[in-house]
Amino acid sequence: MNPSCLLSTSALMDCVRTFAWPSRSPLFLTCSDSVRLVHGSSLCSGRLEVRSNQSWSSVCEEDLDLNDTQVACRELGCGAPGLLQGALYGEGEAPVWTSELQCEGNESAVLDCRRSSSAGKTCSPGTAAGLTCTDPGGVRLVGQPSRCAGTVEIQHQGHWRPVEDHYRGWDLKSGSAVCQYLDCGSAVSVNTTDDSSRRPVWSVSLPCVKLTSGLRDCVRLDGSFNLPSAVDVVCSDLLPQPNISLSDGVFEVYQQGFRVLVGSDFTVTCSVRPQYPGGSFQLISDTKKPLNLTLPAVNHSAHFLLSSMGYAHRGNYTCVYHVDVYNRSFSSSQSPALYLTVGDLVTNLIIRVVVLVSALLIFDLCLFFFYKVRSHLSSVDPLDFRLSHTQESELDMCAAMFVPGLREADPNEGGDKRDESCGRNIPFVESQWFSVSPADIWIGSTVSQLNQ
Repeated sequence: MNPSCLLSTSALMDCVRTFAWPSRSPLFLTCSDSVRLVHGSSLCSGRLEVRSNQSWSSVCEEDLDLNDTQVACRELGCGAPGLLQGALYGEGEAPVWTSELQCEGNESAVLDCRRSSSAGKTCSPGTAAGLTCTDPGGVRLVGQPSRCAGTVEIQHQGHWRPVEDHYRGWDLKSGSAVCQYLDCGSAVSVNTTDDSSRRPVWSVSLPCVKLTSGLRDCVRLDGSFNLPSAVDVVCSDLLPQPNISLSDGVFEVYQQGFRVLVGSDFTVTCSVRPQYPGGSFQLISDTKKPLNLTLPAVNHSAHFLLSSMGYAHRGNYTCVYHVDVYNRSFSSSQSPALYLTVGDLVTNLIIRVVVLVSALLIFDLCLFFFYKVRSHLSSVDPLDFRLSHTQESELDMCAAMFVPGLREADPNEGGDKRDESCGRNIPFVESQWFSVSPADIWIGSTVSQLNQ
């Protein structure tokens, strides 16, 4: 029987092949006669249908719980239930099942569960249950440092075995199906290798591999052999995503990234999980002056020293890792973006604020005392004598005594004798200090005489 034929037809007789030698590997099948998943990408995903009274019926999403889906996935030979969503795989044309499942979760088949009748029940549009169970089998690439390169192995019937390629039928398309299943991009090389000894391998249907993501479903029904061949695949997303960090410099963390002190030097570090020796890191930024720097990888990392942080450095930084392996050049995806902005640290800001406030207080005090003294001095006129007539006479006498020639000398008076009462009645401003010289008195007397 040709397994590839079974994927495209429901008539089994069309897939029968005859051979001249007798078969030595009988085929054993275990069928589920009460539940199925249709229109999905594999045996373990699709719209849930239950068989009752020789017909298939859809099940409403609201009628299922975790116990019900566990039994359904178990009966299909799949893993634990993953996603349950209405109309995920279409509404379908099957009638709605009129019974509601009440499974306890330990049953081996859906029809072993208790049921309650819901005669005349209908599902609302968009609620036909779509179920995705985990695949109990798996696919992996082994023998190389990266999970995206190595020998193809498939887990089937509880056993991990390599995949044979005796007829050299594996190509980039079938290899890409493996890479996509592993979320490793697409295949860049596919090679068939021959081991020195025979070992148990799985034989798979290559047309099936290229058409479906459920690679476990593509193992041939008579697929267990002892052969020396195996398949090696290298995927495009060979390298892991690098990491980026700020390792040196005066900075602080805030919600969007890092704030680096203006004028300080800082270091951006790119690193990657160890896989292959050597390689290089590329630092890229979308700053005002974009950066595109490259340094060799040392111990799977590189340190980019940037000096004098300024506003031109503000922006996002990312790393890309490059390495040459398998006679090809590979580049990783970009690292998560590291956002840097410019600013002062909180402590520096506090110090600057304290200094500024202190300076303002000192300035205010200086202004206060300056205007107070100025106001006090402006209220006093030291030359405001407001002299009376008697005071003017005394001033004239004093001027004649101190200034020679203003009056005739009295022979009865001594040359050095002075009137002690001279200037006694001349008013002085209280609390003010003045030094009145003879010249000042003479000037005042002269002005008085001119006024007369």
